[in-house]
Amino acid sequence: MILGKKKKVVGIDIGSSSIKLVELSDGKEGCRLQNVGLSPLPPEAIVDGALMDSVTIIDTIKDLISSTKVKTKDAVASVSGHSVIVKKISLPFMTESELEESIKWEAERYIPFDINDVNIDFHIFGASPDNPETMDVILVAAKKDIINDYVSVIMEAGLNPMIMDIDAFALQNMVELNYEIGKEELVAIANIGAAVTSINILKNDISAFTRDVFKGGNQVTEEIQRQLHIDYEEAENIKTGAKVDIASQSVVQNVMRTASESVVGEIANSLDFFQSSTTYEKISKLYLSGGGSKIKDFDILLQQHVGIPVEIVNPFKKVGYSEKDFDVDYLKEIGPMMAVGVGLATRRVGDR
Repeated sequence: MILGKKKKVVGIDIGSSSIKLVELSDGKEGCRLQNVGLSPLPPEAIVDGALMDSVTIIDTIKDLISSTKVKTKDAVASVSGHSVIVKKISLPFMTESELEESIKWEAERYIPFDINDVNIDFHIFGASPDNPETMDVILVAAKKDIINDYVSVIMEAGLNPMIMDIDAFALQNMVELNYEIGKEELVAIANIGAAVTSINILKNDISAFTRDVFKGGNQVTEEIQRQLHIDYEEAENIKTGAKVDIASQSVVQNVMRTASESVVGEIANSLDFFQSSTTYEKISKLYLSGGGSKIKDFDILLQQHVGIPVEIVNPFKKVGYSEKDFDVDYLKEIGPMMAVGVGLATRRVGDR
């Protein structure tokens, strides 16, 4: 990762319920927050990762650039969901240039899409701890049409898309920037978006496991709407802890618990699957981010289910900023939702 002397970028996290913008600069004492902004999107603008209303998305990015007065034109964005495959594979030792030539054929064994429809990238991590005769490689494939759509809206908004990242890797950069993780420590990150929950398990600064689960905060909102016969906005407010009248309290508590348990169950199943398929020691910590992490008592419910400490992230924990320019309470309020954006903003022009 992390912040160097290369040219800085602006991180644009295009999520299904909002767009987040983050700009970090390099200072003598680490990185500093230059700009931050968040703007909601209508529910139907992005569906299953596909950009359904490009005009609204472009206008929202333009408004964010204008309101935050960002001057940086080089941008980094990320994708997740059905169109992205991330796999850790073991291959015979070869040089990067040899793998560059053969990756397409290697990838065909692991990727369920037509190889001509995807962009492929990889990162070599060195000798596999399980078999010193082979090397561990992270293989990433993303559908070209989705990448092209994201690149197109960023360009239309007046920015230069320099890097397309993956949500799970951006979260890893954010955690590494803000938290001390022991060399052998195994930690998990779950980013609960509106429609997708991205899970990444890290060991020695390497993604040992990633998975996208197609459940998120929207499921909880929709369940509250259905049970209480209220509109989307009111349900959203109740989800994050707004007061309700005495008569509705027990109904709301039951609905919240049932709807939250569905998402919690998916996260717990993913962690169980990983633990049962590896010889690694137990996960020591689960970091929680995304708008869904703000669901009332969600972190407590999750901790009860998984039996490991759960912490809601603060992506600005080790980021310097001027209290004259940024409202501390506002940063605290939006923090969990800015996790991917902060991770994207740590990238630099020229990074792979």
